Amino acid sequence: MTLSGPTSNSFMSQRLRLHYVDWGNPAAPLLILQHGGRDHCRSWDWVAEQLADDWHVIAPDLRGHGDSGWSPDGDYSSQAFVYDFAQLVHSLGHDQVTIIAHSLGGNIATRFTGLYPDKVKKLVNIEGLGPSPKLIAERDARSLADRMREWIGNKRQAAGRMPKRYSSLEAAYARMKEENSFLSDAQARHLTVHGAIRNENGTWSWKFDNYLNVWAPMDLPQSEVEQLWAAITCPMLLLYGADSFASNPEKDGRARHFRNARVIEYDKAGHWLHHDQLDRFMSDVKAFLKD
Repeated sequence: MTLSGPTSNSFMSQRLRLHYVDWGNPAAPLLILQHGGRDHCRSWDWVAEQLADDWHVIAPDLRGHGDSGWSPDGDYSSQAFVYDFAQLVHSLGHDQVTIIAHSLGGNIATRFTGLYPDKVKKLVNIEGLGPSPKLIAERDARSLADRMREWIGNKRQAAGRMPKRYSSLEAAYARMKEENSFLSDAQARHLTVHGAIRNENGTWSWKFDNYLNVWAPMDLPQSEVEQLWAAITCPMLLLYGADSFASNPEKDGRARHFRNARVIEYDKAGHWLHHDQLDRFMSDVKAFLKD
């Protein structure tokens, strides 16, 4: 079928109005595409266009991202995100969903799946297991007091910092290209158009909240995160870019915590491998999603 694009909708979670786009085809099985940090739901357009014939595709904006509300108290903890995701699934009213999720979104979706394994039929996780064992060890080597003081200082800085302003949409586009050299010009322009907002003085800023750059000083204990991973019963794809900063779970040992997970590494791809190697990604995903 020919698509003119998705329809915008919203739902409520923890008193925040959160945005999502709906690609139609409501009689088909539900597929949720969850973006990562400092990204937005329209980052999935190329993927959604290829899947919307066979799936009812929903792509939400996380709190503090895209066209979703910003948390008044700057709460961007993993628990807040997981609750929002659970509320989305509940609001959509489906007994079971399939999920493709990237980075922060993958971390959220994987924890949700461990909490509610019967709710998820299949899960594609793109570089979304959180910090590597090495980074976790470095974090835990610091005292909680040190981490708390740093967090408080960073929160204060975020409160007083204006969002970066670009003189034109072209300038924002140039920054997008600089951030990810794998993107084509068309991809970078699309991501910029949907990811930026015009300010009162005519300049442009990214839509995400500055507080997203302030990571919480603590998270669930890693042993409990691994228990959630072990509770997942559905088939999983864990996808990683060979040129990414992210640590491959097959190489760092994290893959052993999953019952039914396959790891694939993509050459000539960075953190956004679904942009960098779209054709290969779609081939792998379509084969995986087949019953």
